[in-house]
Amino acid sequence: MAFEGLADRLQSVMNKIRGKGKVTEADVKEMMREVRLALLEADVNFKVVKDFIKRVSERAVGQEVLKSLTPGQQVIKVVKEELTALMGGEQSKIAVATRPPTVIMMVGLQGAGKTTTTGKLANLLRKKYNRKPLLVAADIYRPAAIKQLETLGKQLNMPVFSLGDQVSPVEIAKQALAKAKEEHYDYVLIDTAGRLHIDEALMDELKQIKEVTKPDEIFLVVDAMTGQDAVNVAQSFNEQLGLTGVILTKLDGDTRGGAALSIKAVTNTPIKFVGMGEKLDALEPFHPERMASRILGMGDVLSLIEKAQAAIDEEKAKELEQKMRTMSFTFDDFLEQLGQVRKMGPLDEIIKMLPGANKIKGLNNIQIDEKQIGRVEAIIRSMTKEEKANPEIINASRKKRIAKGSGTSVQEVNRLLKQFEEMKKMMKMMSTMTKGKKKGFRFPFM
Repeated sequence: MAFEGLADRLQSVMNKIRGKGKVTEADVKEMMREVRLALLEADVNFKVVKDFIKRVSERAVGQEVLKSLTPGQQVIKVVKEELTALMGGEQSKIAVATRPPTVIMMVGLQGAGKTTTTGKLANLLRKKYNRKPLLVAADIYRPAAIKQLETLGKQLNMPVFSLGDQVSPVEIAKQALAKAKEEHYDYVLIDTAGRLHIDEALMDELKQIKEVTKPDEIFLVVDAMTGQDAVNVAQSFNEQLGLTGVILTKLDGDTRGGAALSIKAVTNTPIKFVGMGEKLDALEPFHPERMASRILGMGDVLSLIEKAQAAIDEEKAKELEQKMRTMSFTFDDFLEQLGQVRKMGPLDEIIKMLPGANKIKGLNNIQIDEKQIGRVEAIIRSMTKEEKANPEIINASRKKRIAKGSGTSVQEVNRLLKQFEEMKKMMKMMSTMTKGKKKGFRFPFM
């Protein structure tokens, strides 16, 4: 996951100062030395690091910190605020034209994932904002680029405007815009050509498309794993085209995160979306404050809630709550819940969004084996309807049959039955404790 090394380093620095009742200038100086090293190792632009350290240092030795009741906490607050400001401050939302369609030009170098990101963005616009997008295949140079966009269109059940590879991209964009106006599309997403490097011919063509379509947004799609090169690419495209936003792809990969922390400061172009995986729904709006919280180990509850709202059926959730209260929760319900939680994304990433997860020993480096969850699902699916509803009837011969049917062992079946029983007991306890909604009650572990 992006920022992992940086997050570990910064969290360890913050933990040293967190509980301090008195913070001296020497403490701040020592802390800033470690923060500087952590940022440089994460491939953050040198000038950006220098300015960031200067701003934090000035505020951290100021009156608001040294004279506060909890100076250690105040220093962390300053770091979080400056980290948020560095990445753009507030979330930068996608434009909406006063008269539809809103035109978005997708630009970038070859290999950054531009075509796939175009499909992901169209999917997000339809799913989250209920908009009607038209995809435009204007990359006539890369072999199979048009075919790739058409395949994505079929997967998403979304229209793709294409005139083949013999018509100029400028003409394709012009005709696509006319069609979008005629057929009342809300958004037009133009997938333009990329190169392996920036050249004059590429920029001239992009400028012509810009002239013809008058886009409301020009998004640069850039690979987060390229580090400082991503910032240089952003700078060049911004100078030539005047970017309105950046989409960072592969932020879920093993990247040091320097690009995300440098792009806004160097180019003054906001990061609007981030790619968090290969699936077509793995594109998220970028929230600087939430990202700063995650980097500093403070969790990201808002994103977690949004993921849950998108993945979990409200009616089924109410039904489940009732079953928990009446102790009628079955293996079928458990299976359904597993499916809904898996829709939210990789479980190890979800756990890291919980506040304080970094403080629980071993939890920060947890690697949840998705195959293990698959084995649990296989065991439950090998049970009969009666066994799922009444696990207590599962005797030794039934356990053998379930293990054989699921390709697992009797020990694994036993383990699951025991865990399920313990979970039901915990549900009963939670249900009893929250009955009557006792004011101010909090679970011991929260």
